[in-house]
Amino acid sequence: MATHYPRPKALLEKYGLRAKKSWGQNFLGDEEILDHIARLAAPRPGDRVVELGAGLGHLTERLLAHGATVVAVERDRDMARVLRGELGGRIDLREADAARLDVAALAREAGGGRISVVGNLPYHLTSPILFSLIDQAPHVARAVFLLQREVAERLAAPAGDREGGVLSILLQREADVSIERIVPPGAFLPPPKVHSAVLCAIFRPPADSIVDPARFRKLVKAGFAQRRKILGKALGAAKLASAAEIAAALEAAGIDPKRRGETLTLAEWAALERALPPPG
Repeated sequence: MATHYPRPKALLEKYGLRAKKSWGQNFLGDEEILDHIARLAAPRPGDRVVELGAGLGHLTERLLAHGATVVAVERDRDMARVLRGELGGRIDLREADAARLDVAALAREAGGGRISVVGNLPYHLTSPILFSLIDQAPHVARAVFLLQREVAERLAAPAGDREGGVLSILLQREADVSIERIVPPGAFLPPPKVHSAVLCAIFRPPADSIVDPARFRKLVKAGFAQRRKILGKALGAAKLASAAEIAAALEAAGIDPKRRGETLTLAEWAALERALPPPG
């Protein structure tokens, strides 16, 4: 799908700007990849999409071309100036921190439905943004993120795979997660030192019930905090319950206390949380 939107280099020159390394700015200029991401994030005209870190507006323009209603979130004032100059009233620009975004409030503004979230996430913001989205999962329809390849692969690793971790468990409890494509460094300006990947998360109700989401998160964190420790000892160190209560919960959930947290499936994590004594 052809576009006449200026290339990243041309836009930076037009506004007298340079990519800020400290902000993790690498601008994606490949039109085919941008169009693919836009189609994943806004499969239907009229979809409401929140773009985190809209930058120079290249993905924003593609989202608009697909008929999306775009809330562009950008905390860099220089980038906000570009977005105003190039896209003006076509977008709802919010100068805010993407990691602290109130997705629930934006969903209410949209009439109470769920919204899509998309963005090219710098490495240092990936975890806080994902934790925030997981907390607000009932308001999210889908999330499509451009991430470092190794980060995306960890997030998409199935529960029980040694590559997974706390975030992969928590995210996959709320969504079906897949890697849609690998993106080479040369697609960006300036080129990063690593390959990137497009990660797609389609949110849906969790398959297995739990008693307390906050406790579930603490449980999973405890299980991964000391990967070399067997589960019984790792959970005991976190003081989520007494040693006897943890042993009883593991037995009730049918989990060998000598296993390590990284080997548990999503269903096993949920069963273990349900088997713990009532919180409080």
